[in-house]
Amino acid sequence: MPVKWEKLESNKIKLEIEVPSPEVDSALARAYRKVVPKVSLPGFRKGKIPRRILEARFGPEILHEDALEILVPEAYRQAIGEAGLKPIDEPKIECQPLESGQPLLFEAIVEVMPEVELGPYKGVQVEQVETVVTGEQIESKLEELREQQARLVTVSDGAAAEKGDMVILDFEGFIDGEPFEGGEAENYSLELGSGSFIKGFEEQLEGAVTGEKREVKVNFPDDYPREGLAGKEALFKVTVNEIKRKQLPELDDDFGKEIGEYENLEELKADIRKDLEETAAEQSRQKLEADIIEKVSEASKLELPELLVERRLDDMMNDMAQMLRYQGLSLEKFAELSGKSMEEIREQNRAEAEKRARASVVLQAIAKKEGISVEEAELDQKIEEIAQAYQEKPERIKELFSKQGRLQVIEEEIKLKKTIALLVGEAKVKVVSPPADGDGTEERVTEENRGGEGSPEAEEELPAEK
Repeated sequence: MPVKWEKLESNKIKLEIEVPSPEVDSALARAYRKVVPKVSLPGFRKGKIPRRILEARFGPEILHEDALEILVPEAYRQAIGEAGLKPIDEPKIECQPLESGQPLLFEAIVEVMPEVELGPYKGVQVEQVETVVTGEQIESKLEELREQQARLVTVSDGAAAEKGDMVILDFEGFIDGEPFEGGEAENYSLELGSGSFIKGFEEQLEGAVTGEKREVKVNFPDDYPREGLAGKEALFKVTVNEIKRKQLPELDDDFGKEIGEYENLEELKADIRKDLEETAAEQSRQKLEADIIEKVSEASKLELPELLVERRLDDMMNDMAQMLRYQGLSLEKFAELSGKSMEEIREQNRAEAEKRARASVVLQAIAKKEGISVEEAELDQKIEEIAQAYQEKPERIKELFSKQGRLQVIEEEIKLKKTIALLVGEAKVKVVSPPADGDGTEERVTEENRGGEGSPEAEEELPAEK
């Protein structure tokens, strides 16, 4: 099939495609078989009107729309494949008149992945901070566990409320001497020092005793989201019904047994150390990958399509919306509370979206240059993992993803993972000690080459953001 193409501005390509006349005639015949059952004409049974009479009565154009729907998409896909182009948007199509016995000529203008002038991407020099778990970190984790296992115990009469105590309150709020809606509650539990109430409220309850009545004066901030309260001074009449204080368990062998199946406290500490080391190693690995990708991306030259940036922004906004839903908020409500418009929040993320979109394009260019491909066994393994997660049969997942066009997406993910493994494997990594007392970074180990795709790094998952 004859195809000509030329570059236009801004990563756009114009293709001139010629579909041979036999294919045109075949498509017109298929279009006739599709159209004729829908047409009624006196003297003919439905679906039995001869084509020449149908075209004479309604004009040959009656078949053209359906014929073009048959011809153009397939011819366009074939032309894109032959030209080795990777579109990132739907094409704009302009067709010349369709005629029986004649080739079809049409033009397609489409935006494609940009050309990338790759900079150095093998042997990239990066630093990796040595993962060190300190005794202070273990003790901090132990304190977290103690806090989680703490019991709230009612303090004795006359004991004053302190920061960290849970106070049970009745309160009613007034502005200009008048109570306001939503400003009252009974038996409300408030942890002093949590910062969950308006600034100054909790501090004024420190020192109170059970049964005491207090008046608390606060100022609503000027940017307070609720209309009618922003910038106003309020008086709260508060009654302290009860004060509860955390009672932490003793840090001994019994504590280890209560937390899990540990014989003693030392076994618990050893397990905490292991978890902290694994977490630190994973964070270090992800940061190493991110640093390498950033260096390689910055060293490459390309004209980044705005469309890719907008799509990345869409993904980031969707991720933010999902995260907020877990917290019981909508994206719109978050925007309202932050005093920003949805567009302002979107624009705040633009620089990061550009960075991610650029990195993705560069990684794809490296994968193409290195001839990185995905074996059928690799795809099947990923399908197997997805099937296990959803408790489905792999065959069912593969069939479903194939119909949805998602297999290609999974293949791209695997390809990018292998590309990142290649970059990490070829990188020259200098391991350095963590900053001592926040002053500088001390070198500990000389340069270390990462040893290619057979290295442990090649077996890991991709970082969350690419």
